[in-house]
Amino acid sequence: MTRLKIKEILSTGKTGTKTLAKGWVRTKRGSKNVNFIALNDGSTIHNLQVVADTGKFDEQLLREINTGAALAVEGTLSESQGTGQNVELLAEKIELLGKADPEKYPIQPKKHSLEFLRENAHLRFRTNTFGAVFRIRHTMAFAINKYFNEKGFYYLHTPIITASDAEGAGQMFRVSTLDAVNPPITEEGKPDYSKDFFGRPTNLTVSGQLEGELGALALGEIYTFGPTFRAENSNTTRHLAEFWMIEPEMAFYDLKDNMDLAEEFLKYLIRYALEHCSDDLSFLSSRLKEEEKNKPQDQRSMDLVEKLQFVLNSEFVRLTYTEAIDILKNSKPYKKNKFQFPVDWGVDLQSEHERYLVEKHFKCPVILTDYPRDIKAFYMKQNDDGKTVRAMDVLFPQIGEIIGGSQREEVLEKLENRMKEMDIPSEEMWWYLDTRRFGSVVHSGFGLGFERFVQFVTGMGNIRDVIAFPRTPKNAEF
Repeated sequence: MTRLKIKEILSTGKTGTKTLAKGWVRTKRGSKNVNFIALNDGSTIHNLQVVADTGKFDEQLLREINTGAALAVEGTLSESQGTGQNVELLAEKIELLGKADPEKYPIQPKKHSLEFLRENAHLRFRTNTFGAVFRIRHTMAFAINKYFNEKGFYYLHTPIITASDAEGAGQMFRVSTLDAVNPPITEEGKPDYSKDFFGRPTNLTVSGQLEGELGALALGEIYTFGPTFRAENSNTTRHLAEFWMIEPEMAFYDLKDNMDLAEEFLKYLIRYALEHCSDDLSFLSSRLKEEEKNKPQDQRSMDLVEKLQFVLNSEFVRLTYTEAIDILKNSKPYKKNKFQFPVDWGVDLQSEHERYLVEKHFKCPVILTDYPRDIKAFYMKQNDDGKTVRAMDVLFPQIGEIIGGSQREEVLEKLENRMKEMDIPSEEMWWYLDTRRFGSVVHSGFGLGFERFVQFVTGMGNIRDVIAFPRTPKNAEF
């Protein structure tokens, strides 16, 4: 008999048909005469109820069917006597595929804290919460590729190992095969990287953007979607050492084109989530309400589904950084000293400022443009005022910045001068500068942190809960 996934059984299964299901036991309850087993195979948030007549099965087998055990069940589909599903499986044959000692199996049918589940990240996928999160994560990854393919973009695989630092942050993981205890030393007493595998210092990438520009300035429109790494010693709910980025780069796009694409892209993904992840979103919405039920009303999150529909149905407001500073300085929180961080022209806006603009002032998503050049990267297009660059940040409710991007500087002399100001050696970036020497054009791009976006869609409060195996300071388990 061919196995059917539980999602298919629950959606299309017909009563009276013989069916084979396989999965893991979520719960088992019953009486002397009958056992009810909730079986889940990961294909859906919903369980298949298996009804096992105790008289048909060996007592030892039934005793070994515990939470976490894996089963294969053959039987006949019957109209469900309970609520929540149309059919249940009347078991005729049960095979115990894998035991789970109830004294040792950590994921029991009770509420576990997210901290506990992070410590058991190898098993947390079996919970309703993380099953929902990672099904949504998969669906969003698929939708990203679908969107760009439909737009005629090319998927470019940029290197994970690189000799450049796209952001100039300096917080990068070194990649080396040199002896960690006794590396070869130069006459100056420094490690001799000429003896290393690549013959020079190399690191794990912080961004695929610079290499992405090379592709865009030949193929027209490309996107990268891959892992990036930052050796930032931060233990917040917003930071990971390993995370995934989506970075489109487009030739012949100015800043307005860039903003238009970002808004269309985000709305496409949210629409796709609402259309294809309704059961998981409904569960996560209920979970979030339960988590926050003891909070004061004004501190509770917006309903998850309503939040997604709010973004989908809103026109994103567009304004300059300078205009945003004026709004913030005239706000009640500023005048009453309620902001934790300062508000002055030239400072990098913090999440509290971004969220005020989105949630309190405009009450819709916001795109800020034309930031001070001194707080932005070297590659951003310089405005004629000499003070600002054609940067853009997309700000969302409850999360703040979700996309950062810019029009790129296409004029060779301006780019070289900016690199000199920021002590970025042009001789090491010759390949990047060549794109400005040969057929340079106006071009733009942006970056979307995948985990931050999945956080927004799922309503999870900690970024470590939307990536399968979080990498953070002092944590590289599993």
